[in-house]
Amino acid sequence: MNEYLTFDDVLLVPQYSDILPKDVLLNSKFSRQISLKVPIISAAMDKVTEHEMAIALALEGGLGIIHKNLTPEKQADEIRLVKRFENGFIDNPITVSPKAKVEEIYKIFLEKDYEKVPVLDENKKLLGLITELDWFWPHDKSKKVKDIMTPIDKLTVAKDNINLSQANKMIREKNLSILCVVDKKGCLKSVVTRRDLEKNKEYPNSNKDKNKSLLVGAAIGVGDFELERARLLVDAGVDCLVLDSAHGHSKNIMEMVKILKKDKITKNIDVVAGNIATKKAVVDLIKTGVDGIKVGIGPGSICTTRVVAGIGVPQLSAIMEAKKGLGKKDVPIIADGGIKYSGDIVKALAAGANSVMLGNILAGAEESPGETEFFNGRMYKIYRGMGSISAMKKGSKDRYGQSNVNDDAKFVPEGIEGKILYRGKLEKILYQLIGGLKSGMSYNGSKNISELQKKAEFIRVTNASFKESHPHDIEITKEAPNYYL
Repeated sequence: MNEYLTFDDVLLVPQYSDILPKDVLLNSKFSRQISLKVPIISAAMDKVTEHEMAIALALEGGLGIIHKNLTPEKQADEIRLVKRFENGFIDNPITVSPKAKVEEIYKIFLEKDYEKVPVLDENKKLLGLITELDWFWPHDKSKKVKDIMTPIDKLTVAKDNINLSQANKMIREKNLSILCVVDKKGCLKSVVTRRDLEKNKEYPNSNKDKNKSLLVGAAIGVGDFELERARLLVDAGVDCLVLDSAHGHSKNIMEMVKILKKDKITKNIDVVAGNIATKKAVVDLIKTGVDGIKVGIGPGSICTTRVVAGIGVPQLSAIMEAKKGLGKKDVPIIADGGIKYSGDIVKALAAGANSVMLGNILAGAEESPGETEFFNGRMYKIYRGMGSISAMKKGSKDRYGQSNVNDDAKFVPEGIEGKILYRGKLEKILYQLIGGLKSGMSYNGSKNISELQKKAEFIRVTNASFKESHPHDIEITKEAPNYYL
């Protein structure tokens, strides 16, 4: 019987170093085509990642994966909210008819947070712009857009041969909040906003596609219905699809990868599959054409798979086994689950992962969709496993091979529901995680993740050593921002 280890079982031996934390580079890859500036991914869980989390994480250089406990249409809307948040040219902006009433504009404002909306005729010709300065709510709700909009002859517009640099220069010089771009016939082709220009300066490390939109992924399941979901997500602009299953080394998952790779709509989108925990699983998934592999069966704080099913592999060893299965293939590995501290991220990357997927740590962020509650004078957020009964009722039952179960009382859950300490804005959480990661790589004398993996030397520690690693023989009176009991 082989011995397998997890993060708390080992430490990394410090190496000679001339690298300071500020000199460390964290560039990595999530999948074949998706690059990362920070190797941190938010889990596709319904109490972790919707558009607010995905936006905040992409702005910091990471990537968010929108969960699938949503209708396909709603999940696609979540993708659109991310893609429209920060753009260069917005090619399909929200527009209205001149016959629309202010109450429709107000609805757009509430749902999309858009204050300026182009007005088009039935041929998509630009007629004007309706802004928040043109109406008062609710006094003007019955007024028609055509009667209060700013007409095109009073707008500054650009021709569609303009590049992004020129458009941004025009916005600055003419002090515009929005610039409409039209073709020779006067039809609207795209818009560029001042707000996006400001965001580019505020978040220089943000993770974007070639069109300057934030990167975002989405989880899907298996089957014909999920292929339609995938197509909707691609149409919404998703950058990668993540096949979400508790057992990724399975016939259904591998067949779904092949289907996605052959379908004319989804074939050019990266497909990440998981979760797996063995070398053989990696070898088999690579044969299907997968673009990234998620590793982790049972290490999550809210997962009960290992005790309910007796199945799993300790996470550090699972990552190492997955790495062996790659051979010379350039398929990134995502370590999903088991991360409690920033030091665990260092260990996961050193063991062979290209990025880590976080649930528990990010679920406590302001941007997570989990409900907030007070308990004993402290603020908490609700967090649950996708294998919990409440999550399975919402739609994740297929993840655990129980899609045919319609009686809630007959679910066999592999997760629990609870609450975790509220940790504030994601930006602050990531600052500590990234700081700890850079510090660990500095101790290892590694300026990038590739060097970390080459230089890393793990040692096994005893229970006494583990206790010594944590604060001991003291009553903690002031909590540190990067250490939670």
